Amino acid sequence: MIKGKDNIEFCGQTIIHGDIVKEVNKRMLTDETVMALAEFFKVFGDPTRLKILYALSISEMCVCDLAALLSMSQSAISHQLKVLRQTRLIKYRKDGKVVYYSLDDDHIRHVFEQGLAHVNE
Repeated sequence: MIKGKDNIEFCGQTIIHGDIVKEVNKRMLTDETVMALAEFFKVFGDPTRLKILYALSISEMCVCDLAALLSMSQSAISHQLKVLRQTRLIKYRKDGKVVYYSLDDDHIRHVFEQGLAHVNE
């Protein structure tokens, strides 16, 4: 380590472990993948969307039932469902005039459960 003008230590090397840098660089995500992943995780940053995802991890539900469960308007729930659909976290099916929402797949359930397990540690 080298001490700088403010007496703060810093690494004086450009690359210390070139073999590690080279290996990680080969496996590094593309910018497009990083952006998609950032968008995916950003969706989990909203409390209402998390409540919806949790409810849908238990059972498929319609907008009316979600609105009643969360004490929100149907339009507010519909807006959040649109965001969740656009990021492919949920899917829907129609039964007559009623639209039922559920998690898109088990990957979503797993991500949610892992996050929940982490915060409950």
